[in-house]
Amino acid sequence: MSTVGSLEIEAKKRKQRLLALRAKKEGKTVEELTENEKNDPSLPKPIFRSYKPTDENLKENAIENPQPIEVSEKVKDQLASGKPEPILDEVDLASLAPRKPDWDLRRDVSKKLEKLERRTQRAIAELIRERLQGDESKDGDLLARAVNAAGKQKSDED
Repeated sequence: MSTVGSLEIEAKKRKQRLLALRAKKEGKTVEELTENEKNDPSLPKPIFRSYKPTDENLKENAIENPQPIEVSEKVKDQLASGKPEPILDEVDLASLAPRKPDWDLRRDVSKKLEKLERRTQRAIAELIRERLQGDESKDGDLLARAVNAAGKQKSDED
C-alpha cells in the first residue's frame, strides 16, 4: 500500500512541474494558470473522423465525410506539361541492349589474354624455327628466314 501513496505523490509532483513549465512558456505565474483551470474545468472535446456516434451530445463532434474534389483537369495539365518531346538523336540502341552476364569478366581478363596471345605466337614461331633448322633443305632455309624476320618485327612492336 505504501507504493500507491508514493505513486500519488510522484504524480502530484509531476503535475506541478508540468504546470510550472506551461506557466513559464506562456509567461504567466503558476497561480494564474491554476485559476484559469479552476474556471474552465472542461475536458477537450473528442473529434470523430470515421466513427458515427449514436449519442446526440456526441454527434455534434463528428466530422462529416469529405467529398472528393475533381482532379482530372489538374492531372491532365501536369501530364501535358511533364511529357517530353521525343528525341531520337540522343538514344543509343547499344546502350539499351542488355549486356551478357560475363561482360565484366571479359573486360578484366582481356589484358591478360593479350599477353598470353603474344607469348603463344612467340612460342609457335620458336617451335617452327627449331623444326626448320633441323630440316636442312633449301626451302626450309627460306621459310626459317621468313619466320625469323616476322619474329623480329613482332618483338620490335612490343
